[in-house]
Amino acid sequence: MANDRQHPEHLVVGHVTKPHGTKGEIFVWPLTDRVEDVFTPGRELLVEPGEEDAEAFDPLTIDTVRPFKRGLLVKFDGYDDRDAVEGLSQRYLQIPMGEVTPLEEGEVFYHQLIGLDVVTAEGERVGKVREVYETGPTHLLEVRTEKGQVLIPFTERVVRKIDVEGGTMMIKPPPGLLDL
Repeated sequence: MANDRQHPEHLVVGHVTKPHGTKGEIFVWPLTDRVEDVFTPGRELLVEPGEEDAEAFDPLTIDTVRPFKRGLLVKFDGYDDRDAVEGLSQRYLQIPMGEVTPLEEGEVFYHQLIGLDVVTAEGERVGKVREVYETGPTHLLEVRTEKGQVLIPFTERVVRKIDVEGGTMMIKPPPGLLDL
């Protein structure tokens, strides 16, 4: 079964939590493995459209970036005080897919995993990937099966092959994993 899901136009690269201080900085949780490629001065970021009544933002250009705790403090050109960035709280930052650094061989974006049909190495259909959870050293895939949901470790030992174009993921689950 071919994967007929549409490809997104933008990739989410960060989540703004709140303003920081009084000079227009915001605290951002990076949502990319390539922080140094995305969060650099001069880079233009798009702000996820909000609710109909939420403030709309034109593309923002990064002025400064600095590490802070487990995230980043980002300041944008022309946003020089706390009030100017208040509307960015709880919004996602994006870049156009055309600006994304190409993936290495064997890499996938998490959004490409959602909806994949999961089958065992023996050809038994397990279900569909519903969600990806980033949980410490091993991420987990939530797969909807006929019996309910099952969490599958997203490791090379378990996930043996991903065919994004074909819409499938082959796994070799340890004994009992699918019985939970």
